[in-house]
Amino acid sequence: MCSGRVDLEFVFRSFANGQDGVLIGGCKLNECNYATHGNFDALANAHICWNIMQRIGLDPARLSIEFMSGGEGNRLAEVVDHFTAAIRELGPLGKPEGIGRDELHASLQAARRLIPYLRLVEREKLRVPERSEKAYREFFGSEEVQRLMDELVGDTLAVSRIVSLLGEQPLATGEIAERLGFKPSEVARHMTSSSRQGLVRYDTASKRYCVA
Repeated sequence: MCSGRVDLEFVFRSFANGQDGVLIGGCKLNECNYATHGNFDALANAHICWNIMQRIGLDPARLSIEFMSGGEGNRLAEVVDHFTAAIRELGPLGKPEGIGRDELHASLQAARRLIPYLRLVEREKLRVPERSEKAYREFFGSEEVQRLMDELVGDTLAVSRIVSLLGEQPLATGEIAERLGFKPSEVARHMTSSSRQGLVRYDTASKRYCVA
């Protein structure tokens, strides 16, 4: 299967199912077996995943992408061994990052809900003009793309994480801020917009927010 078919959903579903790390393997860049250069699509998806992982508090090192030819069996074995050792050193998903099980589940569910939206964003605004590993690294590491991710993904992901959390139990603004590491003012802003959109509602009896 072409590495370009490794969807963002596959990565976050793997984490949601309890995997501590994900390794994507593809053919060498500019040596695509299918002449579609899908491995560059896989590289773009990896950069997007790394960005989201940072935003939900997961170590981006838990996701790796490697490019090699079908005849490099020894290198494949080395890559797998090295990645396995690195993940073992990191430890169980969420534990070294200080993320509790419930928060981790909510964050991963939020990331997965964003994927259809991210596919559209990637097609329209996250296309790299030049096909080279350096160009992709510079493009996704640029301040312009980081600002774009903040604008297009940051707030949407934050609201998704909050809604996922509230789906488990009603919480007050301060409790949401503490669980997700947000500032109370940020949570209040997201609650105001989410209430207007009909995503959440404020329960006056418990003085907590819950899913609408």
